[in-house]
Amino acid sequence: MTDPQPHPRPQHYDEPDVLTADELQAIEEKFDPELRFRTWLRPVAILCGAVLFLLSCYHYYTAGFGIPQATVHRGVHMAATVFLVFMSFSAFGRHEPDRGPLAILGIPAIDWAMGIAGAVASLYVPWIYDQLAFRVGNPSQTDVIMGTILIVVLLEAVRRSMGWPLPVIAILFMAYAYFGQSMPGILVHPGASWANIVNHLYLTSQGIYGTALGVIATYVFHFVLFGVMATRIGLGQLFIDVASAAAGRYAGGPAKVSVLSSALLGSISGSSIANTVTTGALTIPAMIRVGYQRHFAAAVEAAASTGGQITPPVMGAVAFLMIEYLGLPLTTILTAALVPAFMHFFGVLVQVHLEAKRLGLRGLHPSELPNAWKVLKAGWLTVVPLLILIAVLLSGRTPFAAAFWSITACIVVLIIQEIRARGLTDGLRATAHGVYEGFALGARQSLSVTAAAALVGVVIGVVTLTGVGFKIAYMVTSIAAGWAQSVSGWLAFLPIEIMGVDTLTLLFTLILTAVVCILMGCGIPTTANYIIMVAVAAPVLGLLNVEPIVAHFFVFYYGVLADVTPPVAMAAYAGAGIAGANAFKAGNTAFRLSMGKALVPFVFVFQPALLLVTQDFTWANFALAFGGAVLGIYALSAAITGWLFAPLNMLERLLLAFAAMLLVAPDLTATLIGMVIVAPVALRQLMANRRAAAA
Repeated sequence: MTDPQPHPRPQHYDEPDVLTADELQAIEEKFDPELRFRTWLRPVAILCGAVLFLLSCYHYYTAGFGIPQATVHRGVHMAATVFLVFMSFSAFGRHEPDRGPLAILGIPAIDWAMGIAGAVASLYVPWIYDQLAFRVGNPSQTDVIMGTILIVVLLEAVRRSMGWPLPVIAILFMAYAYFGQSMPGILVHPGASWANIVNHLYLTSQGIYGTALGVIATYVFHFVLFGVMATRIGLGQLFIDVASAAAGRYAGGPAKVSVLSSALLGSISGSSIANTVTTGALTIPAMIRVGYQRHFAAAVEAAASTGGQITPPVMGAVAFLMIEYLGLPLTTILTAALVPAFMHFFGVLVQVHLEAKRLGLRGLHPSELPNAWKVLKAGWLTVVPLLILIAVLLSGRTPFAAAFWSITACIVVLIIQEIRARGLTDGLRATAHGVYEGFALGARQSLSVTAAAALVGVVIGVVTLTGVGFKIAYMVTSIAAGWAQSVSGWLAFLPIEIMGVDTLTLLFTLILTAVVCILMGCGIPTTANYIIMVAVAAPVLGLLNVEPIVAHFFVFYYGVLADVTPPVAMAAYAGAGIAGANAFKAGNTAFRLSMGKALVPFVFVFQPALLLVTQDFTWANFALAFGGAVLGIYALSAAITGWLFAPLNMLERLLLAFAAMLLVAPDLTATLIGMVIVAPVALRQLMANRRAAAA
């Protein structure tokens, strides 16, 4: 737990109120159901604290000394997780212990029963692992009963920890598998009995015990634990202080600090809402104090914080899922993520800069800023674990080996810090307590994502059982091709390589896929959204010859965009809670600030060289795509803000917006046309700026 230090909360530009750590935690819990933990009575706290700590110790040990057989490893991880979910999350989101007659130690008896039953059903498959070769396809009655129990328990576990959307999706997919003969048109299939559905989802590696759960248990848990331990030793605060020292003095300084600190903090944390609350507690009040509107300040922090999920080296869980799905080394995935992540933060930074110029906002005074040299001198040791993580990853070692050594480095740094502060005996005692709390918190923060990954295995299992993914792909591409034929006649004046039928078909397919990704992301977390979209939407792009890594990055980026897309822009709503702003207005503004993230996926689909690692990469193609994207994002930002070097009139804004679309198109002709449109607008702006300066 963080100490309840007060943080400034703005009500007026010159008289900020305060927001305590408890209030910040309440905001985080309000918008992030994964953190709505119930309060334990002491006996349950001791029991669950021990299980959480031992779960982290198990993963820490296996990361360094080897992972057991996959099904055993996943079963052990899921058994502990399912039990802890029912201990940690109440059925209706209540925090207080249950005092009813059917409660045991403050927890309802039904929760104990479901937690224990789920743990037993999770361990059943590893228990009969040696017999699975003879059981798959011919499940016994016990197999079906155990599988049914686990499916029901997972549905309830995810409902408690994440809400209804993902369980509803899983139920609909299972209903599709069961009632296949009643489906219309191309969606019809022979159907499957409940025993066959359970057999596929429970006993094979294509369902609950599949890739999604494996990645969480093998990679993601370790990096969640690393993020918690790195924050505990002060790395997150160091990032915020360094960003303040580097960017705070410029026009609209606090907003630029928000962008830079969120980019740095996002490198070790993949949670948009947690990043928004952590950095926003400091940056949002400062933004309002220098003159930004409250909804804009909340939106800046939210838009910047969602970039954490696309920022190497951690990238939430998705980088590790891509390793499994694409069969590529992690270094390739991280390299591909570099330029798109830069484009997102560049787009947000440009808009906050232009907004500051439009409003004539100041930067922070040197007395309000930390000294960069003093910050680095005092906190350089906290950077060592992150450097070790990056070095081990670049050396070609496994990701979990990198996590093991970086977590070990965090523990060593914690020992040094505590001994310096408290002396040897008290320092070692404080270190032990800190490691226990960090390990327990790391395990607790992984509960929801593990339950979601296991339930997503149900969706993936139905897709592989019924083949519905390719049917959906055929439907989407057929619709897009029809639209392309209708529109192509209206655009016959453009070169065929810019707006031909094939190009338009791909464009409309991307738009449909992006809309589905955003809609799915409104109700389920990014990791679960990505896994489902890979099974359902990525084949759509594959039919149009889009490279697999490009298709995966496209669906991933648009899933992340859901965090700042109304009506369910949770990161923006959390920022609005800190700023005291209108939540919906903050969400709309955050989406506008994220235009770079919305445009860039289209760019790298049409010009994959932007990802640096694709098959037909050339520096010439990369330069064209990169330069066009930078100019296009700047032009679009100016059009949205209404300022370039001076105020823009409506015609200029429309011209810049149209030019931006041409600039981001990775085609030399389109880029040149866009530059020709921008040139006279920029020239008139420069002249107006000079006249204003002279006056």
